[in-house]
Amino acid sequence: MSRFIVTFALILLSFSTVQTDSAFAQALDKGQAVVGESGLTIPRFVSIDTDKVNMRTGPGDQYPILWVYQRNDLPLVVTSEYGQWRRVRDFEGTSGWMHRALLSGERTAIVTGSVIRNLYAEPNRGSEIVIKARPGVVAPILRCTKGWCQLNMAGREGWLPEGHIWGTFTSELIEE
Repeated sequence: MSRFIVTFALILLSFSTVQTDSAFAQALDKGQAVVGESGLTIPRFVSIDTDKVNMRTGPGDQYPILWVYQRNDLPLVVTSEYGQWRRVRDFEGTSGWMHRALLSGERTAIVTGSVIRNLYAEPNRGSEIVIKARPGVVAPILRCTKGWCQLNMAGREGWLPEGHIWGTFTSELIEE
């Protein structure tokens, strides 16, 4: 009997999570801010705050591990909250749950695509190339404006079009 109750609760939790994610997506399409249990907006970008983190199938240690991340600072997007747990999605679309203590509010980005990207001294392609980045490089975001983001890679700052990274919303303004 108790197994039935636990299974039913898991089904309800999964359904409410799907509904919540859908509600967030609809609100975003309408340009509405959605506030989660934490008082912070959802969706929002965060980053992994430790060298090893488990992504779980549900919001609790009792749920199976779906994936193990071994990459500090990797950007994730929070799509839902349940108590101290955050449902997150990575740049490849994998979704699962992580405890909030394993996440940071520091904004980072991952370089996307399949070619080496140029980072420029100024937010325009006509300026000097200051550094080149391979796809998969993760770096802190310093600021974003008018479709460009300034990143700090290996102590060097450079601008990259926002379409070449994952870790920001389209035309998002981020200030230092």
